[in-house]
Amino acid sequence: MPTSRLAWLIVGLLGLLLGGCMQSRLAPSDARLNPRDRQLLAHARYAQASIPENYRRHIVDYSRREQPGTILVDTNARYLYYVLPGGKAIRYGVTVGEEALAWYGVATVGRTAEWPDWIPTAEIQARLGPYPKRIPGGPDNPLGARALYLYQGNKDTLYRIHGTNQPEYIGQAISSGCIRMTNEDVIDLVDRVKPGATVVVLPPGRSA
Repeated sequence: MPTSRLAWLIVGLLGLLLGGCMQSRLAPSDARLNPRDRQLLAHARYAQASIPENYRRHIVDYSRREQPGTILVDTNARYLYYVLPGGKAIRYGVTVGEEALAWYGVATVGRTAEWPDWIPTAEIQARLGPYPKRIPGGPDNPLGARALYLYQGNKDTLYRIHGTNQPEYIGQAISSGCIRMTNEDVIDLVDRVKPGATVVVLPPGRSA
């Protein structure tokens, strides 16, 4: 084997060892987009937002004990995992809540919605408003293309996993407590998640 080729092979093997786990990026695909998604996303004013490579969608090794179909949010690392069979997961980059506003615990997916309207809560109106009472769904809506509504028992927690009109903040902690994803990623996630799926949001200071 030529010396240069051997050197590159060694560098590649060292990279795998130092990386700690195998991961592969999932190529962007519009296969899950319906006609309305294509129309609205084509006119999004943030279409050119750059997402860091580590916050793009990847398939990774997953060693925790959550069952396939579970969603786990690592608040510290700004990752959301959708658990797959065989010790794997799809890892998405997310925006999480500011430290004082971050929600954590165990919930279930009570329902999902496509291009949902946004109804600002009284707390958000007081802290960040004034906003209209209802903002129709669309690319400028803060909830983005999809929303997963988190319930505990039969009670809506008022926390969501949803799309965003600010994808440039993926990987940061600036939201009012909800978990934000790019619109393409939340479409992908909602297409995989079943109603009643378990959602585990780790508290600050813990990591997956």
